[in-house]
Amino acid sequence: MATTTLPSSERTTNPASRHPATALAGLVVVVVVLSLASLWVGVQPLSMRGLATGDPTAWLTFTESRVPRTAAIVLSGTAMGIAGLIVQLLARNRFVEPSTIGSTDSAALALVLVSALAPGAPVWLKIIVGVVGAMAGTLLFFGVISRFRHRTGLIIPLIGLVLGAVIGAVTSFLAYRLDLVQALNSWMSGSFSGVIGGRYELLWLVLLCAVVAWWAAERLTAAGIGETFARSIGINHTRVLALGLVVVAVVSAIVVVVVGALPFLGLVIPNLVRAVLGDNLRRTLPWIALGGAAMVLAADLVARLVRFPYEVPVGLVIGIVGGVIFLVMLVRQRGRG
Repeated sequence: MATTTLPSSERTTNPASRHPATALAGLVVVVVVLSLASLWVGVQPLSMRGLATGDPTAWLTFTESRVPRTAAIVLSGTAMGIAGLIVQLLARNRFVEPSTIGSTDSAALALVLVSALAPGAPVWLKIIVGVVGAMAGTLLFFGVISRFRHRTGLIIPLIGLVLGAVIGAVTSFLAYRLDLVQALNSWMSGSFSGVIGGRYELLWLVLLCAVVAWWAAERLTAAGIGETFARSIGINHTRVLALGLVVVAVVSAIVVVVVGALPFLGLVIPNLVRAVLGDNLRRTLPWIALGGAAMVLAADLVARLVRFPYEVPVGLVIGIVGGVIFLVMLVRQRGRG
């Protein structure tokens, strides 16, 4: 592939742009601190003394509950942030992400269908069906917006929201008829309360998706500029688009199956990072991965502490914060128009 300099909207007056290594190290410290807090917060008391003395209960809690939960939080936040950026690049619109274009709703619809047709289906089969469903919903969205020449306005996210609402309505209707409402709620309300050892390991697959996104960073960035530009520098736009859609579908399905939907996460974090560092995927990818992990870690701590010892769904916390930021972004865009 030919080497080229891709456009960027960097703001060099921002400290993160002037000292990226230092700022990135600071974000790493934030993620580490939040991860340590996540390990020690919970209903079951856990002390360093208990671990140091080899207390079986303490070690069981630590290894089978706290560590898996924290790992699941970091992996989910990282993956959904990256998936959101890929959707925005390929759609050439910064107001979209998997939960606002129908990908998450389509994965849930597929899971309802497979649960009705094969009640005892193993998790791996649900993952495959969920990926197919998420891919179908994503392709439907891109098929609709391909009819629109300009993708920078509000019409694109509105199309995604309408598609998601229609698919979600069909999913809810089927869930009521098939007595799968409780299962549907677990898929659509992100929560890490049920994450223990042996029930989260599939999330490590999303780390592979992040590696693929890093490997294809320049191609995805070029594809986000436009098909004409991508072809002019020797990039197969169709293949890159397919690769991006597969990554988004796999991430969306796995996260929905294992922990449930995390709405607006893939919209908020990429936009905050791109506002500072620009649109080059290779440069922004570490920031978005760490930012997504930090946001979910913080939201999960709030979800655990706000009604301690009870928990509220972390998806509810992220949905409230992300929804407010999304509305602010839409209003600001409308004001510019």
